[in-house]
Amino acid sequence: MQPQKAHKIELNIDYPCPCRRRGRLTPITLTEAFGCSRCQQIFVVEEGGYVIEQLSASYPYKRSWRWTGHQWNVVHSGLGDSYLPLALGIVLVLLSIGLPVALRNPAGMNIILWAIVALLLAVLPALMVWLAYRR
Repeated sequence: MQPQKAHKIELNIDYPCPCRRRGRLTPITLTEAFGCSRCQQIFVVEEGGYVIEQLSASYPYKRSWRWTGHQWNVVHSGLGDSYLPLALGIVLVLLSIGLPVALRNPAGMNIILWAIVALLLAVLPALMVWLAYRR
């Protein structure tokens, strides 16, 4: 089934809430935003009027939807939903390269290489969490 074409979001029309709580999105005067009558969330219009984005401090990723004329479709952000598999893949690559190198070197260099591998394994998840929450 083909995805339906996105319609431009009109700023003076009520829409159903995309959070599936049977609320209604009503325009907020003098802004390009909508407020839900049921879940009390605020949604701003983005990307030239074709996407609404939920403003929420409790959700680390921005949730977005497109209006098809009858319902809201979730806009997927690409890598934003797959940080865990990406992190595991990077750790596995580092281990597959680091372990053979560390085992082939003399004992004195072995400690230095293990320290570098441990440092990379500690810094990499911290860097990924920072990248995820900096939006």
